[in-house]
Amino acid sequence: MTAVAIPPARVTHKILVVDDSPTERFFLADLLAKKGYTVITAENGDEAVAKIRAERPSLVLMDVVMPGQSGFQVTRELSRDPETQEIPIVICSSKSNETDRIWGLRQGARGYLTKPIRAEELLSEIAGLVA
Repeated sequence: MTAVAIPPARVTHKILVVDDSPTERFFLADLLAKKGYTVITAENGDEAVAKIRAERPSLVLMDVVMPGQSGFQVTRELSRDPETQEIPIVICSSKSNETDRIWGLRQGARGYLTKPIRAEELLSEIAGLVA
């Protein structure tokens, strides 16, 4: 009898996309879903915090400028909470100044990408954080 090799189970990572722009949310969610990720979305910081606590995503893509809490505020809150601090956050923002990038990283983000988001750069960043 010949042994049959069973391929390893594919790990599906869940990614939360947080952006107040429906167009941006759709673009990112569609890109990630086509690459095999499970995608959930949030329109603002408060919704993001609730979904992160309930869903425990593998990674969060966080916009900065949103109604209510900014992405910087949400990132700081989550990165300081022992229950959520291990979830990597990548800021995806139109704020492209070096000071914004440094500030985002100081708040606890593990990466900072500027819009318009380049698919290859985003996928590389994600692969490096959820390997």
